Amino acid sequence: MTAVRPAATPPASAPAGVPADLPFEEALGRLEDIVRRLEKGDVPLDESVTIYEQGEALKRHCDTLLRKAEARIQTISLGPDGRAAGTAPLDAD
Repeated sequence: MTAVRPAATPPASAPAGVPADLPFEEALGRLEDIVRRLEKGDVPLDESVTIYEQGEALKRHCDTLLRKAEARIQTISLGPDGRAAGTAPLDAD
């Protein structure tokens, strides 16, 4: 009897079909191209669904990269003399 292996799932930072190392700017550019094509309205239905799904994956990828960047940003706290006294995590909300 052969054991069935579950399909490998991509890491949370890499939605299906999106390379994990895809830079934010390139992912955003691809997403913008997809939006332009869909807004133009001359893409066949089957292809529209396919590129819409690709766009969703790219959006998730961009969101993940933005959340990671926000987590790395820190605010500089100032002391009573006006000089930098330390850092604290950015409260993005």
